[in-house]
Amino acid sequence: MQTATPVPRKAPRPRADALRNRERIVTAAREMFVEHGPEVPLDEIARRAGVGNATVYRNFPDRDALVREVVCSVMDRTAAAAELALAETGDAFEALERFVHAAADERISALCPMVSSTFDKHHPDLEAARERVERQVAEVMDRARTAGQLRSDVDVGDVMIAVAQLSRPPAGTDCFRADRFVHRHLQLFLDGLRAPARSVLPGTAVTLEDLRRP
Repeated sequence: MQTATPVPRKAPRPRADALRNRERIVTAAREMFVEHGPEVPLDEIARRAGVGNATVYRNFPDRDALVREVVCSVMDRTAAAAELALAETGDAFEALERFVHAAADERISALCPMVSSTFDKHHPDLEAARERVERQVAEVMDRARTAGQLRSDVDVGDVMIAVAQLSRPPAGTDCFRADRFVHRHLQLFLDGLRAPARSVLPGTAVTLEDLRRP
């Protein structure tokens, strides 16, 4: 007599309320990392998210897991902005402009102190999110360059550094008070990217490989 081969059970899908709680935690963490840095107490994040401490630890067993999720979330949203720019069929440089402003709204400048912390920078989720962003930003820039609208002596690294630096408030300045200047200064930067170039830039175009070098 043969026994039936057991059929493996599928892992249950998370409930809708559990997914909402996870999204609220990530959103609250992102906001508080921007306001106070990556060392903000987890119980403060739980309070901002409107959940209990146990819910935070059920979703993220340690700080590194939460930081990684926030970094991946910001990168995914930045990639989505690049995808939207690529889907547009109008002016290629205007699509680049819209992407840059959208990326600044995602507070990518807040990632700098987080990715320089002790968590695993080579985690597969983080690597996948980073590669997706880099590939799509390069495509947005290549399209504007092919259209003859983007100066030839800049690369993806130049744009990402500028967005991070220009969306970061000066030391001693209230984060949200400085927000009203971000898009003004980004537009000044974008005007400088237009072809034909009005000046010769010092050094060479900053590539993604340059950014990864220690």
